[in-house]
Amino acid sequence: MNKLNFRTGIGYDIHRLEENRDLIIGGIKIPYEKGLLGHSDADVLIHAIIDALLGALALPDIGTLFPDTDEKFKDADSIELLKKVYSMIKEKGFLINNLDTNIIAQAPKMMPYIPLMKEKLASVLELDMSDVSIKAKTKEHLDSVGEKLAIEAQTVVLVYKV
Repeated sequence: MNKLNFRTGIGYDIHRLEENRDLIIGGIKIPYEKGLLGHSDADVLIHAIIDALLGALALPDIGTLFPDTDEKFKDADSIELLKKVYSMIKEKGFLINNLDTNIIAQAPKMMPYIPLMKEKLASVLELDMSDVSIKAKTKEHLDSVGEKLAIEAQTVVLVYKV
């Protein structure tokens, strides 16, 4: 059976909001009273993108590659982790066609920062900005995200064999 040279991946992440942490989403520092708690910088959007890329090629997930038990990843810049994963994808002979993402946060408002996030991600992933979709959603004050206790992100990615 002949397979097409396209693969899709889906990624998801959620992190708790805590005081005395920077809020970094999509590689952009966003002014806010709280930040995301995690072993690394807890960039929920980048983590979802990483897992989508890894999933597209059936590779181990982000927690396996960059475990929170390893001190070398303490406060790691998630953009650097994304660069490592993108390099792995390219080594396997794949490039990214496009990615579609959702950031789900009751607060702060994400819309002012989305153009900067798109620019940063397009640069790192060697994409046109038109190939990077980032949408902002709320939870209408429902569950932990709606109560401003956490922020989550979802990603779908399409990769293709070069």
